[in-house]
Order: sequence, then C-alpha cells, then structure tokens
Amino acid sequence: MRFMMLVKATKEFEAGVWPDEKLLSEMANWTEEMVKAGARLESGRLQPSSQGARVRYANGKFTVIDGPFAETKELVAGFCLIQAKSLDEAIEWTKRVPFQEGEIELRPLYELFDFPVDAAEKPDGWREKEEQVRTAPPGRKPGTIRYLGIVKGDKDTEAGVLPDEKSLATMGAFMEEGVKAGVFLSGEGLQPSSKGARIQYSGSKRMVTDGPFAETKELVAGYAILQFTSKAEAIEWTNRFVRVDAPLRLGGESECEIRPFFEFEEFGPREAIERFRKMGVGTKK
Repeated sequence: MRFMMLVKATKEFEAGVWPDEKLLSEMANWTEEMVKAGARLESGRLQPSSQGARVRYANGKFTVIDGPFAETKELVAGFCLIQAKSLDEAIEWTKRVPFQEGEIELRPLYELFDFPVDAAEKPDGWREKEEQVRTAPPGRKPGTIRYLGIVKGDKDTEAGVLPDEKSLATMGAFMEEGVKAGVFLSGEGLQPSSKGARIQYSGSKRMVTDGPFAETKELVAGYAILQFTSKAEAIEWTNRFVRVDAPLRLGGESECEIRPFFEFEEFGPREAIERFRKMGVGTKK
C-alpha cells in the first residue's frame, strides 16, 4: 500500500526558518533508513504559503488569492510518499520522524484496482494512460519550478464517492494534455481521512489519532506535482484544472492550492543537504 505523509506547517516554517543542522542530520538518517528498506518513494519540502496561491472556481467565476494564508495549522509544509504493508506499519515509520513538535497526517492513496471496471471503459482509456504515467513519470526539466497542486476535499471525497467513467475520462484527457505539454509530473487521489491517522509530536512523545477528521474544507483530496517556468504559468494551468474539476464536485465548486518546492540548488553544500541529494530525496526512486 502507498501512503502520503502530509507534514503540517508551523509558525517557524511559515516565517521561512530553515531547520538546524541537528534536525537536518536526523532527518537524513531517517530518510536513508527508509530508502534502504524500500519504503520511501518520493518527498519534498514546500516553500511558505506566501510564495503560493489558491485558485477557486464556483458559479462560473475564478478567484485567485495570493498567499500567505492565515490557518497555519492546516497548511502543508512538505510531504513524503511511502509504501508499507499496512496502516500500522506506515504509522510506525511516521512515529520515527525526528520532530520535536508538529503534526503529520497519514493518508492511503487510491490505487487503480480501487476503481471498479466500468462497461463503458475503452481499451485505451483513462486507466491505461494513468498506469503509464504512474509507471514511468517524466523527470524535471532544467529551468523549471516544481509546484505541488493540493486539491481540497469536500463531503463527497470524504464519503469515498468515486468519479464515474465519464468524469474519469474527462480528467484523464486533461492530465494527458499536461503530460504532453511537459508540465504534469505525477498526481494521485487520497482516500478519505477515515482511512488515515494523525501523528502529533511533543519532544519524544507521539500521539496517534485515527480519522475521520471534521474540518472537510481543509482536508486534502488529491495532489499533483507539476513544473512551470513561472508562477503565472502555474496559475494559468490551475485555472484550467479547477474548471475541469468543478463539474465533478459536490456543489460544482473546486479549489486548488499551488505551492513551489524548495530545490537543492537553493542551498549551500551543507552535509545533511548533500546526503539528501545523494539519496535522491525530492526525486523519484
């Protein structure tokens, strides 16, 4: 099973305070152990919300709101995509993250076998194209900025309502266009929060809370890793995404937050950063 660790932001993160060398080194050790165990798939640290934007489509109108955003405890600071045999195993890996404070939300991803085969599916339809992207995702192009697109949840996504064949085909066609344009790197849907857990950190203490979680508007329903040459291009593609996504949603509304990644080239040759680089953290394994 694949799981997404959504690392919640803190005031220090939103202020742009980078972790000290001790925490970076401990994180590198934890990541190295995961890589050796074959549990880590991908990870990334996001820039503060002041560098991002939210794009909303409702009632035929677009709204673009630039960051920063006020609800710090609900913002995502980074992520780690892992694979584990069960939720319990994923929780154990998450409990070992060397944080002294903070919170991580752990959610399983939808796999292709979770979607029942529809009689209307075409042999070369969305399922085969989705499998191709998952098997061989494109790499980052030089000169681009990577963004994480965070799709907000609603009552349907929290109820585990799956899109119908027509909706999947429509979204699949849009994603295929993004792949051909070289902007779409990967993307997945997350299962409802009832299938996940939250792990809170306080010194050496770890508190695990099973889902579901009440704040539907702030929950993440899915994500995409994208690359653009500018923030304006990122917003343009996100405008198109929410327009495609909105008719598939409860109430015909869609909201997506886009946030740029921190890239290794932005930092000096510090030991922990170099260890992350050598392990391929921030890239596919």
